[in-house]
Amino acid sequence: MISFVIPAYNASKTISRALNSILEQKETNLDYEIVLVNDGSNDDTENVVNQWLQEKQENEKSKDCVVFRKMILNSEGREVQFVYLKKANGGLADARNVGIDNSTGDYIIFVDSDDYISNYLLHDIEKYINEGIELIKWNPIYVNEKGEQVGIEPCYPFEKRTGIEGFNALYGKDKLISSAWNYAVSRNIVMKFPKRKYHEDFATMPLVVLQAKSMVSLGKNEYYYVLSNESIMRTSDAKKKRKKLEDILSNFDELVKRAQQLKLDKYTFENFMIFLTNSLLVILPELEGEDKHFFKEQLKKRHISKNIKIRNIKQFIKKVMLQAKGL
Repeated sequence: MISFVIPAYNASKTISRALNSILEQKETNLDYEIVLVNDGSNDDTENVVNQWLQEKQENEKSKDCVVFRKMILNSEGREVQFVYLKKANGGLADARNVGIDNSTGDYIIFVDSDDYISNYLLHDIEKYINEGIELIKWNPIYVNEKGEQVGIEPCYPFEKRTGIEGFNALYGKDKLISSAWNYAVSRNIVMKFPKRKYHEDFATMPLVVLQAKSMVSLGKNEYYYVLSNESIMRTSDAKKKRKKLEDILSNFDELVKRAQQLKLDKYTFENFMIFLTNSLLVILPELEGEDKHFFKEQLKKRHISKNIKIRNIKQFIKKVMLQAKGL
C-alpha cells in the first residue's frame, strides 16, 4: 500500500489537478490511498474537496483533527481510500506529520497541493516496491502555472545501493537530495518534520537518505513542480524572510549534530558537510542589505570554509574564495 500525503492550505485552485494526477495512475497493480490534510484553509478548498467526496462518511476525531474516509474509484475503476483531515493551521510540516500519522501505507509519497505527478509514477516504481527497497528517488519537471514545461532536473540513476552509497553518489550533482517530494519512503525510515520551521525538507530528508538500508534512483522525471514567485529574496514579508534564514541555519546546526551521532565514515561525513555548506552558500546571492549582512555573519561564526575539502581545482578555488571573505 502506498500513501500519498497531500498538505493543503488555500489550495482551491490547484488541488483537483493534484488529485487527478494520483487517481489517473496507469498500468500498476499497487494499492494506494490519498491522505489530504486541510491545514486550516480559509479559501474554497473545503468546497472543492466536498465535490470529490460528495457525501463524506465515517466522521471521526483523531487528536486535533476531524477525519472523513471514503472509497472512491480511480480512472481504471479500482477503489482508492480517500482520507480527508481537517485541522487548525499549523504549517506545512505539521500537516505532513498529521498525514503520516493518519496513513496506513507501507510507503509514503509527499505531493504538494500545487504540484502533480506523472501518471506512470506507480508503474515505474512498482518493481522496487515489491522488492522492499526502502527509498526510491526521482526528479522533477518544472512547469509554469499553465502546465507548460519550463525546465527539467537531470536524473542520476542507479540500481540498489545503501542510502550512504546513494548519498555519496548524488551529493555533488543532484541539487534536490533534500526535497521530500522526490521520494517514495518506506514507513520504516520516514521521519517527522520539525514544526513551525521553514526548510523542513532540508532538516529531514538528508538524514532519511543516510539511514536507508536500500535505495534506488530512477532515471525518470516523475514530479511536476509548479514554479511560483516565492523565494527567500522575492518575498516581501521581511519577518518571514528573516525567519527563513534563521530556520535554515538552525536546521544546519541540528543536521551537523545528528550526523555526528550517526558515526559516519570519514568520507561520507565530509561529503555530508560539503552538501550542508553548499545548501547555505546558494542562498547568499539571493540576499541583499541587512539580510545579506546577517547571513554572512552567521556563516562566519560557523567557519564554513573548513567544510570544503580540496579534492579538485574547483573545490580549491571555492575554499580560497570563502577564506578570503572570512567565511
